[in-house]
Amino acid sequence: SATFGARDFGWIQIFSENSQEAYDNLLQAVKIAEHPQVRLPVMVTTDGFIISHCLEKIEILDDETVKEYIGPFKPYTNLLDVDNPITLGALDLQNYYFEHKRQVAEAMKNSKEIILDIGRDFGRRFGREYGFFEKYKLDDAEIAIVCLGSVAGSVKSVINEYREKGIKIGLLKIRVYRPFPQEEIASQLQNMKAIAVIEKCDGFAAKGGPLLDEIKCCLYDSKNKPKILDFIVGLGGREVTHSQITEIFDELNSVAKSEKTFNQVNYKGVR
Repeated sequence: SATFGARDFGWIQIFSENSQEAYDNLLQAVKIAEHPQVRLPVMVTTDGFIISHCLEKIEILDDETVKEYIGPFKPYTNLLDVDNPITLGALDLQNYYFEHKRQVAEAMKNSKEIILDIGRDFGRRFGREYGFFEKYKLDDAEIAIVCLGSVAGSVKSVINEYREKGIKIGLLKIRVYRPFPQEEIASQLQNMKAIAVIEKCDGFAAKGGPLLDEIKCCLYDSKNKPKILDFIVGLGGREVTHSQITEIFDELNSVAKSEKTFNQVNYKGVR
């Protein structure tokens, strides 16, 4: 939930399913942030307690390999250059604020291709390629789960069970939340019968969580209008159980087959 509070601060946001992804994402984040076409802060997120307080084996690169991958820091200015003085951290008001925020918007747009390039390069070097999102059994799916973070691992396990029953369900796990890859996500979801958004955040706007808004916006212009349900789970690091996910799958499957009205916003695991 905490990371969503900064979603409109002008920070790039990358979500991690597990400790290995968090490690890999952090290495890539340095290169993304320092790229001359970006130069924005990058936030690599991990789910509190579920990832931060648990033990998990990961592959760690040696220091020299990391240094070679990231490369030396090349400052753009010299803070002690008295002939070309600059101001950092000053109050930014009406004279320049608008122009500076416009630059942030442009840098965010530029970052999309940089993020993909760096993700592909990481894959070539270390065998784990990254993009905007991960698809799991999505290509032939009729209904889909959309989520980010650690819950994706549990969702994949339940998808395997439902696939054995003949139910064509798949997962779109979002990795890059800012910039939000709207067109790319829409192309993956627009032909679904129904979609369940699982998120560990409530927008407190009386209309569901923030990821629900993003997915609805993605599909606004699509000819096919999938039914979209929102499931808010695991707030505060509470465990999201196997039974809760199966309940979500069953409700999604039922909605996909029915013409009846349904509750768009739902809470699972709250006492």
